[in-house]
Amino acid sequence: MLTGRERTTSPGSGTSAALTGAYTIDPAHTMVGFSVRHAMISNIRGRFDRFEGLLLLDGSYPSRSTAYMSVQTDSIDTGIQERDAHLRGPEFFDSATFPLMAFRSTGIVQRGDDEFRLMGSLRIKDVELPLDIDLVFGGAAEDVDGQLRVGFEGRATLRRSDWGLTWNTTLEAGGVLVSDKATLALDISAVRIDQNAAA
Repeated sequence: MLTGRERTTSPGSGTSAALTGAYTIDPAHTMVGFSVRHAMISNIRGRFDRFEGLLLLDGSYPSRSTAYMSVQTDSIDTGIQERDAHLRGPEFFDSATFPLMAFRSTGIVQRGDDEFRLMGSLRIKDVELPLDIDLVFGGAAEDVDGQLRVGFEGRATLRRSDWGLTWNTTLEAGGVLVSDKATLALDISAVRIDQNAAA
């Protein structure tokens, strides 16, 4: 729970140097989700429940900021156990062989007061390819424990086949069961951990 003492400064503004520091992603208040078109008429949505990440933010010069996140692929949850077992299996993530997928930033560009494009590389199974994530800075606030938190929302679109996730079935009426296009959705809350964190 937040105290309500939210900070209105944004990374890159002249008064945001206090945001500079190291932050760990809080799994209890973060969502790592996805959606994909199913049978060409609806969207299947899911999430990953186990992950960790580190943000090194530079509030004065956002382009110097970096981010890393790793996700346990066997933590996938779409609400259907049989489907989740298939997704963990060798035709999709092959979690037994490749337990982690990971994103590592390579650069960041500010596109507005609170909008950024985070460039990086996403590794799934044994394939690592570039991926850009559009971010919106949600603000910063102290929580009830006196910890400084920052929030970001992120979106990215990818073709799952580029990372070897190629399984599909052709529909009798034409088209395929699962779209190649997938949308990633992030809602991140991160807690400052370095010794100089603001009170």
